[in-house]
Amino acid sequence: MNYFQFYGLPESFLPDEKAIQTKYYALSREFHPDFYTLEPQEKQQEILEKSTLNTNAYKTLSHFDRRMQYILEQHGLLEEGGQNDLPQDFLMEMMELNEQLMDLKMEPDKLQFKIVSDQTHEIEGALKAHIWPVLQTYENLPPDAQAEALKEVKNYYLKQRYLLRIKESLNKFASSSDR
Repeated sequence: MNYFQFYGLPESFLPDEKAIQTKYYALSREFHPDFYTLEPQEKQQEILEKSTLNTNAYKTLSHFDRRMQYILEQHGLLEEGGQNDLPQDFLMEMMELNEQLMDLKMEPDKLQFKIVSDQTHEIEGALKAHIWPVLQTYENLPPDAQAEALKEVKNYYLKQRYLLRIKESLNKFASSSDR
């Protein structure tokens, strides 16, 4: 059973956060192992499994990035070694940022750091602005349109992961240049 089904919620990139939390607390009480200590071993094991499922569902569905990854994995779109290609224009843009980062490592420059940092945030903002309407409407789309939306979300997700690595490099540079 997938996490959305377990919580009785429709699959959504932007679910009702309060409903997730409410369901988690209700199921935490219902499946708390301490209430089943006098039950047979099989029942105790079943409750423990449901309790674990509840915890995992909550950890995943209550976190935006984990939820996105989970939905994409549920649809077989993030398979190890699978087709995770990014558009060539994006990769070229990232190559330029990476080259600027390498230059910064060789010759630290606070102004150049700010330029690279601003460019990264600008790219991230543009990605979010493009994907947000897709995320908002996904739940109400017909199945064929959902399939197309999932491809866009996958593209966004992979780009975001790439940008995360660049932001981590920027953070390392910022912390090392503060010393």
